[in-house]
Amino acid sequence: MSGLILESFPGASPVLSYGMPTYRVGKRKLHVGAWQHGISLYGWGTDRDGGFTRRHPELVTGKATIRLRSTDVGVTDAELRELIRAALRA
Repeated sequence: MSGLILESFPGASPVLSYGMPTYRVGKRKLHVGAWQHGISLYGWGTDRDGGFTRRHPELVTGKATIRLRSTDVGVTDAELRELIRAALRA
């Protein structure tokens, strides 16, 4: 995930926030939580997901939270890049 984020925003500042890797672009933040079977993405406004949650409602676990398991299929790198760009774009 880090590679996709930094590819989309080479100037993003990786920091730790709430014990998670967090990528900052200006005032925008995207938190990446890792767990045993996948990752979760947190921290963007619900209107800034590039349509990702509408296309993949099964992956939404809360307001502005997406949980991606290693067994989830159908999510492409292109879709994740779109989500990242929408979440971090000023």
